[in-house]
Amino acid sequence: MSKQYKEQKGEKGLTVVGADRPALALAADLASRVAPNVERYLLRGLEGSDNTRLAYSADLRSYEAYCKKNELAPWPAALETLAGYVAHLADVGRKLATITRHLSAIEKNHQLLGLPSAVNDPALDVLRKGVAREIGKKQKQAPAFSVPHLKRTIDRLDLSRPDGLRARALLLLGFTGAFRRSELVGLNIEHIEMVHDAADEVLVVTLPKSKANQAGNIEQKVIFYADNPAYCPIEAYKAWVALLAGRTQGPLFVSLKRGRPSEPGKPTDKRLADRRVNLLVKEHLGAKYSAHSLRVAFITTAKLAGQSNDFIKNQTKQKTDAMISRYTRLDDIIKYNAGRALGL
Repeated sequence: MSKQYKEQKGEKGLTVVGADRPALALAADLASRVAPNVERYLLRGLEGSDNTRLAYSADLRSYEAYCKKNELAPWPAALETLAGYVAHLADVGRKLATITRHLSAIEKNHQLLGLPSAVNDPALDVLRKGVAREIGKKQKQAPAFSVPHLKRTIDRLDLSRPDGLRARALLLLGFTGAFRRSELVGLNIEHIEMVHDAADEVLVVTLPKSKANQAGNIEQKVIFYADNPAYCPIEAYKAWVALLAGRTQGPLFVSLKRGRPSEPGKPTDKRLADRRVNLLVKEHLGAKYSAHSLRVAFITTAKLAGQSNDFIKNQTKQKTDAMISRYTRLDDIIKYNAGRALGL
């Protein structure tokens, strides 16, 4: 794995990390010089780091394009470079949350390159506070939909076609399981099984990994039958899986191969893309919603039904009550107000 990495001089004489240097060079070099069992664990760590960098890739491309345009060295980033980039993002109308995410991506890439980072410099923190005061802190959040709205959406689907059956399964499983978009995309058929006991028959979904569970500890969600089969997530799941040609493993939600315009698409074995899941939610629930609305709507609906935070966290796998409060959408101060129930 070991190789020599070149350094080149930028047009302003600053050191630039060569483009041929892998982001995980230091750990990769170490892996080539240790015992096989140590190398195995290092490689597992590298896989996780690659996934993190992939999630930030668009932000890093934006940052590197800014540096190239302004003849600046991106790695390691000078404090002045980072300050200019933050001001640039604010000037072009990026939200505070977006700017923070870009800085997180830059910080992570410095770690992966084994380079010192100025992202947490106190001067940059002062700049970020100034940007926050200038553009405001309110982050755009995915709205929650109501159960009646979801039912109306399901009623409009053409269940004689594969795309209708897929949409019904995705919406109902996503909502009742409080799934993150990445979890829906990553679901495999072998992760899901019907479980019977003396009281219930339920669908148990095992998540090998999730956003909050990078170590691979076993996490499970339970999907229950609904009283009305038309809106039952388990029935929707069964109807969709029946179209997958008897598969017992592989991705649950797959793309459809289109034929002629009048013909329904046929399921492929290609996993549905992350972006496509978001577009499907918008297409069916409405443009203001996103895939994250499935999770938000579960939490909001459960809170309105009087469910405890502990019960909610059993499904969402969130760690704190503060996260439950953050995800609960009760913004309508007329509809959701304790002043209605004072008994006067």
